Amino acid sequence: MTPGDGPLRILGVEDGSFDAFNRKAPGRTILCGVLMKGDRILKVRHAEIRVDGLDATDKLLSMMRGIEVEAVILGGITFGGFNVINPRVIHAETGVPVIVYSGVEPDNDAVLAALRKHFPDWESRWKTIEGLGEIYSTRVFREDPEIYFEAIGCDSGWAEGVLKDSAMISRIPEPVRVAGLVARGLTRAY
Repeated sequence: MTPGDGPLRILGVEDGSFDAFNRKAPGRTILCGVLMKGDRILKVRHAEIRVDGLDATDKLLSMMRGIEVEAVILGGITFGGFNVINPRVIHAETGVPVIVYSGVEPDNDAVLAALRKHFPDWESRWKTIEGLGEIYSTRVFREDPEIYFEAIGCDSGWAEGVLKDSAMISRIPEPVRVAGLVARGLTRAY
């Protein structure tokens, strides 16, 4: 199925709130996946992840088990601080195209500096981020600022179509927007 042929089953992924500056006792937050087809919410799944941990990729794979997904849109590459989801692993394990969405232009120099400063294992985290490939940009609505994305398991034109088709209320893809709302709501309830 291609964008424009009808709604795809898209899993949007976002994280919840967390205490970013509590290095002595790193906490947990919620990783939330919302499966949507058009404007319909089909499933909501969530899992706890460690802030600045290394478990987000495995948690996302677990959330995807048993559901039919045609595209994944990640609301960034890092969740719960610097808990990196590896989109290449997600695509390799599931065969589903993965789009990494950002509302602002990624500043990889700042990310690299932060990783080097705070993480002894910065090289493995950086390798995932650096390995994403080309960063593309587009405008969802003519009057809005550009959005940025990387495409894994699909070409950039297909990914751009998915992003434009799934942006309904704002330039944020609706599955990502809803996943963020759910994740933040769940973490406030803790």
